[in-house]
Amino acid sequence: MEQLQAQLGYVFTDVTGLKLALTHRSAAGLHNERLEFLGDAVLELVVTHRLYHQFPGVDEGRLSRFRAQLVRKESLASKARELGLGRHLILGPGERQSGGWERDSILADSLEAILGAIYLEAGLQTVTELITDWFEDQFNRLDARRVIKDSKTALQEFLQAEGMPLPTYALLQTTGLGHQQRFTVTCTCQLLATPAVAEGDSIKQAEQKAAETCLA
Repeated sequence: MEQLQAQLGYVFTDVTGLKLALTHRSAAGLHNERLEFLGDAVLELVVTHRLYHQFPGVDEGRLSRFRAQLVRKESLASKARELGLGRHLILGPGERQSGGWERDSILADSLEAILGAIYLEAGLQTVTELITDWFEDQFNRLDARRVIKDSKTALQEFLQAEGMPLPTYALLQTTGLGHQQRFTVTCTCQLLATPAVAEGDSIKQAEQKAAETCLA
């Protein structure tokens, strides 16, 4: 545990919290899902606060896309591997045999659980400093002048990061003839109470606009 704590940049006063954060539900007894729930919320708060102040002139849609990029499972799993988290995970026999210590979802969830445990023991200021240190390079690579992803991809990644179902698109109507056709589509997702509606010169363009509406 000492090696892992050195990698994390935080030494627990009581390692019970760290051990619980590393315990997957496949292992017998208490597991880390409650800590993961807490850590996910803490991570979102800290990242959102940092982005809000780092990009004062950027609208909420772009900030949401930046946040989704930073907190998506793949990004968290990459950080967990960098910290050497996998070899410290406490897994049930089935997960160990199937290579669960390398699975993105388990690594990302365990990292969030560790953040939850640190928050409970040391408070928001300490966990904020830790998250800022872990992700400083990623924060600095964000560029407000560029749209990193097209709107459909950005929406999909954002929903995945939030644990929501993927969006669905449907062609509502087609108007005009030949090269003057216009297409109206809907995009249904949990971000909006009613489907977003948009039109364009092609179905693809209309879908991009509808996805952008969902992110706005």
